[in-house]
Amino acid sequence: MEEKIKIFVDCHIFDKNFEGTRTYITGLYQELIKDNSKTFYFAAKNTAILEEVFGTAENVKYLELAHKNKFYRLLVDIPKLIKANNIQYAHFQYIVPPIKYCKYINTIHDLLFLEYPQYFPWMYRVKNKFLFKWSVKHSDIILTVSEYSKQQIQRLFNIDNVVITPNAVNDVFFAEYNKETIKLSVAKKYKIEDYFIYISRWEPRKNHNFLLEVFVENNYYRDFFLVLVGKRDLINKKFNNLYNSLPESIKNKIIILENLSFDDLQLLVKGAEVSIYPSIAEGFGIPILEAAAAGIPSLYSNRTAMKDFSFLHDNGFDPFDKNDLNEKIKINLNKGKKMNNVEIIKEKYNWKYSALLFLEELNNNSSKTK
Repeated sequence: MEEKIKIFVDCHIFDKNFEGTRTYITGLYQELIKDNSKTFYFAAKNTAILEEVFGTAENVKYLELAHKNKFYRLLVDIPKLIKANNIQYAHFQYIVPPIKYCKYINTIHDLLFLEYPQYFPWMYRVKNKFLFKWSVKHSDIILTVSEYSKQQIQRLFNIDNVVITPNAVNDVFFAEYNKETIKLSVAKKYKIEDYFIYISRWEPRKNHNFLLEVFVENNYYRDFFLVLVGKRDLINKKFNNLYNSLPESIKNKIIILENLSFDDLQLLVKGAEVSIYPSIAEGFGIPILEAAAAGIPSLYSNRTAMKDFSFLHDNGFDPFDKNDLNEKIKINLNKGKKMNNVEIIKEKYNWKYSALLFLEELNNNSSKTK
């Protein structure tokens, strides 16, 4: 009987707040673990969180990381676990360990800091350019999430074989729901109604200040709230300066939230009048598709990887043109109906499809070494 392939998955991100890489690992591996010809070893400091996500099965194992410190994790902890469990493949996000006891799978979600250096700290750029490039050169399978990011990696790191395993939309966003019931739940919990929503962590490239300018300058605060959901990673001085200059009556219409549960997040998405994503640069942009899947008019910046979403009724806008966004908002508010492109999203962006692409590349690589 042929021995099962053992796949180690670095899940240290599950010990932190929700991020795009956590969503990627969750969606991809909830599909992959259905393949009983492989055994999956998920590793994090808090393995209870992992068990909640991936459940219990004969081919699913949990390994506890000894420390949260990233240097110890990569230099000592993970290589030790890989060797002790005779792992054949180990999957990482961006950075791989320098001590190599098995083949490495590496997902590079984007290289935006090289394309748009003005939005990233100098030390971050220098450090990660070296670490990402070194990691790519020492990986056996390179994955990414969009055609845009694939071209980035190929061009900037001189790598040919890059496989796209797209981000996908959770089934909960496709489920039928009663809009009025959702809005009542949002009003009860957050004391808001009739709102625009933007879901993204905070960085200058995320362009929160641009959206706030459009919201204020066009007097949308008279009839709507603006809900901004996401972790504050990097300070956006333009946003802060504008926000602090506003009278309290307008500030009260701007709701800033973070550390929400997934249930609360999807509740807020479904209750929104419009979802707006004005980011200047993205490796993907999953909130755009989640809102559209839920039938919410989803307006998005037409730059970088987000160009792929042109099927969303021409709802792309120039993230530097306030008039363009304002016109798109007015058009969609006047439509008063759900978007009808759900089937396109289901077909192109589902985890089963991404898992099949992953397994195809893994099996091809495995067969080469036999």
